[in-house]
Amino acid sequence: MTTPRVSVVVPVYGNADTLGTLAERLATALAGRDWRLRLVIDASPDDSVAVAGALAAGDPRIAVTGLTVNVGQHAALAEGLAAEPDAEAWVCLDADLQDPPEAVPVLLDRLAGGDVGAVFAGRRGRYESPVRRLTGTVHRWIAARLTGLPPDAGAFVAMDAAVRAAVLTAVADEGAPSVVLGVARARVPVTSVPVARDRRPVGRSAWTGRARLRQSARSLAWALRRRR
Repeated sequence: MTTPRVSVVVPVYGNADTLGTLAERLATALAGRDWRLRLVIDASPDDSVAVAGALAAGDPRIAVTGLTVNVGQHAALAEGLAAEPDAEAWVCLDADLQDPPEAVPVLLDRLAGGDVGAVFAGRRGRYESPVRRLTGTVHRWIAARLTGLPPDAGAFVAMDAAVRAAVLTAVADEGAPSVVLGVARARVPVTSVPVARDRRPVGRSAWTGRARLRQSARSLAWALRRRR
Protein backbone atom coordinates (compact mmCIF):
# COMPACT_ATOMS: atom_id res chain seq x y z
CA MET A 1 0.00 0.00 0.00
CA THR A 2 1.46 3.35 -1.05
CA THR A 3 1.34 6.13 1.50
CA PRO A 4 -0.28 9.28 0.02
CA ARG A 5 2.22 12.05 -0.62
CA VAL A 6 2.27 14.80 1.94
CA SER A 7 3.36 18.35 1.13
CA VAL A 8 4.53 20.43 4.08
CA VAL A 9 4.51 24.15 3.30
CA VAL A 10 6.56 26.50 5.46
CA PRO A 11 6.78 30.30 5.12
CA VAL A 12 10.25 31.58 5.94
CA TYR A 13 11.19 35.04 7.17
CA GLY A 14 14.28 35.45 9.33
CA ASN A 15 14.57 31.73 10.04
CA ALA A 16 18.02 30.85 8.69
CA ASP A 17 19.09 29.48 12.08
CA THR A 18 16.21 27.01 12.41
CA LEU A 19 15.72 25.66 8.87
CA GLY A 20 18.27 22.85 9.20
CA THR A 21 16.78 21.62 12.45
CA LEU A 22 13.28 21.93 11.02
CA ALA A 23 14.15 19.76 8.00
CA GLU A 24 15.91 17.18 10.17
CA ARG A 25 13.09 16.89 12.67
CA LEU A 26 10.46 16.75 9.95
CA ALA A 27 12.32 13.96 8.12
CA THR A 28 12.44 11.95 11.34
CA ALA A 29 8.77 12.59 12.11
CA LEU A 30 7.65 11.57 8.61
CA ALA A 31 9.88 8.50 8.26
CA GLY A 32 8.02 5.87 6.24
CA ARG A 33 5.80 8.42 4.47
CA ASP A 34 6.12 9.94 1.03
CA TRP A 35 6.65 13.62 1.77
CA ARG A 36 7.92 16.89 0.36
CA LEU A 37 8.93 20.09 2.15
CA ARG A 38 8.25 23.38 0.37
CA LEU A 39 10.14 26.34 1.89
CA VAL A 40 8.68 29.67 0.78
CA ILE A 41 11.29 32.37 1.38
CA ASP A 42 9.26 35.55 1.88
CA ALA A 43 11.94 38.06 0.80
CA SER A 44 13.77 37.24 4.02
CA PRO A 45 16.53 39.72 4.92
CA ASP A 46 18.84 37.06 6.40
CA ASP A 47 20.57 34.04 4.83
CA SER A 48 17.41 31.95 4.60
CA VAL A 49 17.62 31.69 0.79
CA ALA A 50 21.15 30.29 0.92
CA VAL A 51 20.38 27.91 3.76
CA ALA A 52 17.21 26.66 2.06
CA GLY A 53 19.06 26.23 -1.23
CA ALA A 54 21.73 24.13 0.45
CA LEU A 55 19.08 21.95 2.09
CA ALA A 56 17.32 21.45 -1.25
CA ALA A 57 20.62 20.56 -2.94
CA GLY A 58 21.20 17.84 -0.37
CA ASP A 59 17.69 16.37 -0.32
CA PRO A 60 15.40 16.04 -3.37
CA ARG A 61 12.38 16.04 -1.07
CA ILE A 62 13.00 19.71 -0.25
CA ALA A 63 11.94 22.46 -2.65
CA VAL A 64 12.34 26.23 -2.42
CA THR A 65 10.13 29.08 -3.62
CA GLY A 66 11.90 32.42 -3.41
CA LEU A 67 9.78 35.57 -3.27
CA THR A 68 11.46 38.88 -4.08
CA VAL A 69 8.73 40.94 -2.39
CA ASN A 70 7.57 40.35 1.17
CA VAL A 71 3.91 39.26 1.04
CA GLY A 72 3.37 38.09 4.61
CA GLN A 73 2.90 34.71 6.25
CA HIS A 74 -0.47 33.71 4.85
CA ALA A 75 0.07 34.87 1.28
CA ALA A 76 3.40 33.01 1.35
CA LEU A 77 1.57 29.89 2.50
CA ALA A 78 -0.85 30.25 -0.41
CA GLU A 79 2.11 30.51 -2.79
CA GLY A 80 3.52 27.30 -1.39
CA LEU A 81 0.21 25.46 -1.54
CA ALA A 82 -0.23 26.52 -5.16
CA ALA A 83 3.24 25.20 -5.97
CA GLU A 84 2.37 21.74 -4.61
CA PRO A 85 -0.62 20.53 -6.67
CA ASP A 86 0.07 16.80 -6.69
CA ALA A 87 -0.09 15.82 -3.01
CA GLU A 88 -3.02 14.15 -1.31
CA ALA A 89 -2.60 16.00 1.98
CA TRP A 90 -1.04 19.38 2.80
CA VAL A 91 0.34 20.72 6.08
CA CYS A 92 1.15 24.35 6.93
CA LEU A 93 3.46 25.20 9.82
CA ASP A 94 5.91 27.89 10.87
CA ALA A 95 9.69 27.75 10.44
CA ASP A 96 10.71 28.97 13.89
CA LEU A 97 10.11 25.56 15.59
CA GLN A 98 7.26 26.82 17.78
CA ASP A 99 5.13 24.45 15.71
CA PRO A 100 6.72 21.07 16.57
CA PRO A 101 7.34 18.97 13.44
CA GLU A 102 6.72 15.87 15.56
CA ALA A 103 3.02 16.79 15.65
CA VAL A 104 2.63 16.60 11.86
CA PRO A 105 1.90 12.83 11.85
CA VAL A 106 -0.74 13.36 14.53
CA LEU A 107 -2.59 15.81 12.28
CA LEU A 108 -2.22 13.55 9.25
CA ASP A 109 -3.47 10.47 11.06
CA ARG A 110 -6.56 12.35 12.23
CA LEU A 111 -7.14 13.72 8.71
CA ALA A 112 -6.89 10.18 7.33
CA GLY A 113 -10.04 9.30 9.27
CA GLY A 114 -11.94 10.84 6.36
CA ASP A 115 -14.67 12.54 8.39
CA VAL A 116 -13.07 16.02 8.34
CA GLY A 117 -11.43 18.16 5.67
CA ALA A 118 -8.89 19.86 7.93
CA VAL A 119 -7.24 19.28 11.29
CA PHE A 120 -5.82 22.19 13.28
CA ALA A 121 -3.07 21.89 15.84
CA GLY A 122 -4.88 23.40 18.82
CA ARG A 123 -2.54 25.78 20.58
CA ARG A 124 -1.38 24.71 24.03
CA GLY A 125 1.46 25.82 26.31
CA ARG A 126 3.01 29.02 27.60
CA TYR A 127 4.99 29.91 24.52
CA GLU A 128 4.27 33.66 24.41
CA SER A 129 3.79 36.60 26.75
CA PRO A 130 0.58 36.83 28.84
CA VAL A 131 -0.57 39.91 26.88
CA ARG A 132 -0.14 38.24 23.50
CA ARG A 133 -1.73 35.07 24.83
CA LEU A 134 -4.77 37.01 26.03
CA THR A 135 -5.22 39.03 22.84
CA GLY A 136 -4.77 35.89 20.76
CA THR A 137 -7.37 34.04 22.81
CA VAL A 138 -9.90 36.86 22.43
CA HIS A 139 -9.28 37.07 18.67
CA ARG A 140 -9.65 33.31 18.19
CA TRP A 141 -12.84 33.20 20.28
CA ILE A 142 -14.44 35.94 18.17
CA ALA A 143 -13.21 34.29 14.96
CA ALA A 144 -14.67 30.98 16.08
CA ARG A 145 -18.04 32.60 16.65
CA LEU A 146 -17.97 34.14 13.16
CA THR A 147 -16.63 31.16 11.24
CA GLY A 148 -17.58 28.04 13.18
CA LEU A 149 -13.93 26.97 13.36
CA PRO A 150 -12.44 25.52 16.56
CA PRO A 151 -11.48 28.31 19.00
CA ASP A 152 -7.90 27.04 19.13
CA ALA A 153 -7.44 27.05 15.34
CA GLY A 154 -4.26 28.55 13.92
CA ALA A 155 -2.02 28.35 10.87
CA PHE A 156 -0.56 24.96 11.89
CA VAL A 157 -3.06 22.81 10.00
CA ALA A 158 -3.39 19.72 7.82
CA MET A 159 -5.91 19.77 4.97
CA ASP A 160 -7.30 17.70 2.11
CA ALA A 161 -7.63 18.68 -1.56
CA ALA A 162 -11.03 20.37 -1.24
CA VAL A 163 -9.88 22.56 1.64
CA ARG A 164 -6.63 23.43 -0.16
CA ALA A 165 -8.66 24.60 -3.16
CA ALA A 166 -10.86 26.74 -0.90
CA VAL A 167 -7.80 28.26 0.79
CA LEU A 168 -6.23 29.19 -2.55
CA THR A 169 -9.47 30.77 -3.75
CA ALA A 170 -9.98 32.70 -0.52
CA VAL A 171 -6.42 34.01 -0.14
CA ALA A 172 -5.36 34.48 -3.76
CA ASP A 173 -8.66 35.52 -5.36
CA GLU A 174 -10.85 36.91 -2.58
CA GLY A 175 -8.30 38.69 -0.41
CA ALA A 176 -8.73 36.59 2.73
CA PRO A 177 -6.08 37.75 5.22
CA SER A 178 -5.34 34.26 6.50
CA VAL A 179 -5.20 30.61 5.56
CA VAL A 180 -7.41 29.90 8.57
CA LEU A 181 -10.25 31.89 7.01
CA GLY A 182 -9.71 29.99 3.78
CA VAL A 183 -10.30 26.74 5.65
CA ALA A 184 -13.59 28.17 6.95
CA ARG A 185 -14.58 29.06 3.38
CA ALA A 186 -14.53 25.37 2.44
CA ARG A 187 -17.61 24.84 4.63
CA VAL A 188 -16.69 21.25 5.50
CA PRO A 189 -16.33 19.59 8.91
CA VAL A 190 -13.03 20.40 10.58
CA THR A 191 -11.54 19.63 13.97
CA SER A 192 -8.51 20.32 16.15
CA VAL A 193 -6.19 18.19 18.25
CA PRO A 194 -4.23 19.62 21.20
CA VAL A 195 -0.57 20.32 20.41
CA ALA A 196 1.82 21.93 22.87
CA ARG A 197 3.76 24.62 21.07
CA ASP A 198 7.45 25.04 21.84
CA ARG A 199 9.24 28.22 22.81
CA ARG A 200 11.16 29.72 19.92
CA PRO A 201 14.79 28.51 20.34
CA VAL A 202 16.40 31.52 18.65
CA GLY A 203 15.37 34.92 17.37
CA ARG A 204 12.02 36.57 17.78
CA SER A 205 8.78 36.83 15.92
CA ALA A 206 8.67 38.94 12.78
CA TRP A 207 5.17 40.00 13.89
CA THR A 208 5.16 43.12 16.06
CA GLY A 209 2.29 43.89 18.40
CA ARG A 210 0.83 46.39 15.92
CA ALA A 211 1.18 43.96 13.02
CA ARG A 212 -0.67 41.30 15.00
CA LEU A 213 -3.48 43.71 15.83
CA ARG A 214 -3.80 44.81 12.20
CA GLN A 215 -3.90 41.19 11.06
CA SER A 216 -6.54 40.35 13.66
CA ALA A 217 -8.69 43.33 12.66
CA ARG A 218 -8.46 42.48 8.96
CA SER A 219 -9.29 38.84 9.61
CA LEU A 220 -12.33 39.60 11.75
CA ALA A 221 -13.60 42.21 9.27
CA TRP A 222 -13.26 39.72 6.37
CA ALA A 223 -15.04 36.98 8.33
CA LEU A 224 -17.85 39.36 9.23
CA ARG A 225 -18.32 40.41 5.59
CA ARG A 226 -18.44 36.77 4.48
CA ARG A 227 -21.02 35.97 7.14
CA ARG A 228 -23.31 38.70 5.86
